Formats: sequence, C-alpha cells, structure tokens
Amino acid sequence: MKCLRLFVVLCLTAMLAACATGRGSTDAPKIDPQAQAVGTYLIGVDDQLQVTVWQNPDLSVSVPVRPDGKITVPLIGDVMAGGKTPEEVAVEIKGKLQSYVRDPQVAVILTALRSHEYLSRVRVTGAVRTPVSLPYRQGMTVLDAVLAAGGTTEFAAPDRTELFREGKDGVTTPYAIRLDKVLQQGDLATNYPVQPGDVVTVPMRAF
Repeated sequence: MKCLRLFVVLCLTAMLAACATGRGSTDAPKIDPQAQAVGTYLIGVDDQLQVTVWQNPDLSVSVPVRPDGKITVPLIGDVMAGGKTPEEVAVEIKGKLQSYVRDPQVAVILTALRSHEYLSRVRVTGAVRTPVSLPYRQGMTVLDAVLAAGGTTEFAAPDRTELFREGKDGVTTPYAIRLDKVLQQGDLATNYPVQPGDVVTVPMRAF
C-alpha cells in the first residue's frame, strides 16, 4: 500500500513539473533586437556562397550571387539570395527541394565577400580626425573604424555616437554607441561588429 501511495505521489509530481515546463515554453525568449540586428549580415551581389545539401553532393554547389541577386541551384533553378541572410536562403532552398528530396538538410555558407564597392565599405564621419571610407574586413568593429579615422577630435561628443545601418526593407536604423566608455573605460558593450555599408557618425558637442 505504501508503495502504491509513493507511486501516485511520484506521478503527480511529474505531471505538475510537465505542466510548469509547458507554461514556461509559451513565453518567447527575450532577445535584444539591437544586438540581433547588429549581428546580421545580408548577402550582396558577387558574394560567393557555398550551398551544401547533406548526402546529396550532386545538389551541393559553390556559386556567386548574380547582378540580379539570384543564385542557381541544381534541380530547382534560380533562388533569390541578395538582401537575405544565409539562413533565410537555406530555408528557401530547403522548401523548394522538398518536392524532390525527402527531408533535405541544407546549409548556406558565405565563403567570400565580393559585394559592390559601395556595399563593401564602412564610413566614419563627424568629429573624427580624418573622416574615412574603409574597405570592410571580417571582424571589424566600431572601435576599429574610429581608430582608422584617427580617433575623435576635442570637439567630439563620443557618448552620442551612432551606427547607421540600412535593413533589407530599405529602412535605416540607428544604434547608440557609447564611444566615450569604449575609448576611456574599455567598456566594449557597444563596440558592435560593423557590416558592409555601415556609417558611424561621431557628433560634435554643443557649446
């Protein structure tokens, strides 16, 4: 009898735990939209992509993005890649391949940045020693770009620095950069990685 009661108690405990877990899973994870946006790269014309379809080497291909923004994938033809992330392109390819391949596993990797000259540069303007237009390189941050511009001038308001980025919908979004903390305190919380086409602006302080 004691064993039966113990079994019932254990079952009720497990059911309550499962219900609690279910309730928690309905809450969407809180993602910082600013950090998420700053970490997203959009594919451009002439970028080189490696499309890999697991266990289907005949469908795997390395292709450049054409001037019309599309790539050609065996079996399914043209797929729009320009202005999208590699993950979004992989999802689209997977959807089209499902008519021919059972449960296709697709990966899209950016192997070479070759976008148009304008899109491949990062610009630093405002109260810096030498406003510059820099070729983008992998791993470049806001601090790298500002240092390449010679740092800020004595008239700068580094605490009001902004990074401007144009999204795939054509809307430009500003991101606040606490450049004063980055330069003076080594606080890298807002030393975001930059992307091709970004503009970093250091305003002048009010007198």
